[in-house]
This record gives sequence, C-alpha cells and structure tokens, in this order.
Amino acid sequence: MTASDDTVLLEISIPYLKLHNKGKVREIFEIDGNLLLVATDRISAFDVILPNGIPHKGKVLTLMSEFWFKFTRELTENHLITTSIDEIDKITKEDRDLLRGRSMLVKKVDVIPVECIVRGYLAGSGWKEYKELGTVCKINLPDNLKESDKLPEPIFTPSTKAESGHDENISFEEAVKITGRELAEEIRQKSIAIYKKASEYALTKGIIISDTKFEWGKYKDKIILIDEVLTPDSSRFWPLESYSPGKSQPSFDKQFVRDYLENSGWDKQSSPPSLPEEIIRTTSEKYLDAYRKLTGKNISN
Repeated sequence: MTASDDTVLLEISIPYLKLHNKGKVREIFEIDGNLLLVATDRISAFDVILPNGIPHKGKVLTLMSEFWFKFTRELTENHLITTSIDEIDKITKEDRDLLRGRSMLVKKVDVIPVECIVRGYLAGSGWKEYKELGTVCKINLPDNLKESDKLPEPIFTPSTKAESGHDENISFEEAVKITGRELAEEIRQKSIAIYKKASEYALTKGIIISDTKFEWGKYKDKIILIDEVLTPDSSRFWPLESYSPGKSQPSFDKQFVRDYLENSGWDKQSSPPSLPEEIIRTTSEKYLDAYRKLTGKNISN
C-alpha cells in the first residue's frame, strides 16, 4: 500500500488477497466468499481519475455508507457485514492501520445492471433535459419549473451501468427490458422509499438531498442494497440555509471539483490537470462537513 502523505491514500495493494475489481475510487478484494471494499482517496470527474487525492475522502464514503446502511435497514436488507477491520483475521496487523475506517466487508452478490437514480429536485442532466423537452428520462413534469426546484414527488430515473465511459439515462420501460418488470418495480419502489426516508432526515440536519444513486444486487433470492449509499460521491447535497431555486446550488459534494475543471480550460480529452491545494482542501472540508452534519460525528485520522 502507498499513501502520498499521512492522510491521502491513492493506491492499495494487498498481495495475499485476490483482487476482484479495481474501480475509479475503490479496490475490491475477495475474502472467504465475501468482498472487501476499500475506498481510496482518489477522486474522479467526467469519468477520469484525477491526479490528486482528497484527504479523508475514502473514510467519509465508507463511514457515511455505514451510517445509511444502518439507518435504512428497516426498509431493506443490505450487503454490509462489518466496517471493523480488526474483525477480519485475514488482514495482517501491518495493513490494518491504513485500512481502518475505509474498508467494508460485504456479501458477494449478483449485481443488477441498472443504476437506480432518484431525483427530488431539478438539477444536472435532468435540468438540461427538462429545458429542452419538459421531461426527465421521458417523465413528464409540470410546466415552468426552475433550475433546482423541488419536484412534486421524487422520480425514479434509471441509467445504464457502463463498465467504461458514461452511464446513459434510460426510461423505466427500458429498465424493464433489462431486468424484467417485477424486479424493476421492486427496485424503483425501494429506491424511492429510501430516498424519502433519508431526505426527510437530512433536512433536519440542514442538508437537502437533491438526488442520489442506489445499486442493488441479488443475494440468496433476495434483492439487497449494495455499493455505497447516500455519499457525496453518489448524491447531490445542498445546504438548506442557502437554498434558492432558479440557479445552481452550492454543494457538499464533488460538484465543486467539476465546476473548477469546467472553468480550467481542460478539454476533457487530454490528461486531467492537477488540482490546486485550495481546491483539494475545500473539497475535503465539504466531504467532512457533510459527514459531520448528517451523522453528528467527526472522522478520526
């Protein structure tokens, strides 16, 4: 394992475990029929991994997911077994300090190949489509909505689950073609129920969850919640105190980094630029602030 400094972990190597998959942010290893998800501090934008890491980011993603998995377990089962690295005897003592706080031991599932996005507000690609067509993922919406407006009801807007490149928004009927109607109905109902419960709670903590992405898998004939849940990487978090429809909103997520890159002159084709220290520090603070507001806890180093 290598870390660029005491707080940023960019690469992970555990030679005595089989590497199952390497994502933009996570390394996934196999342990006794289960999976170990380790969140690095890497950050991606526009489907590219950026050269800099964000201090504490991997721990925020892991521990916030743990919080939400426990918060939503009355609504659905999930894949989490433990986030306590000391409970996993296959991990050597030498590796535990680096892995602590950023690792989840989870059940190995058959992943359902649809990204389950729930939108409660009009933003991002949904706003772009609405301006042009008056719809979001072919769902008709009321006329004269403004950017960042709250929708009458949360909507389920699935997308493809691309192995590389961009995910593509699809209609619910297109999701039905991928999964079958019964399964599509189930993951839609569960995704909206979780979003509603979580967003109502978040409002009491001063955060609007504009939209979020869920992933689901099959485990022993049950549909269970997997991957990460309601993190700054998978959601848009807005501060309630400054919410003002009619424009884009400040956020606690990586939209701050996307906005910087959009204005940096980067063509999104060449190698991405290094992030300035101020952008790195502010992004880290946003992730930590979201975690602190939602859970009432601080991330320990």
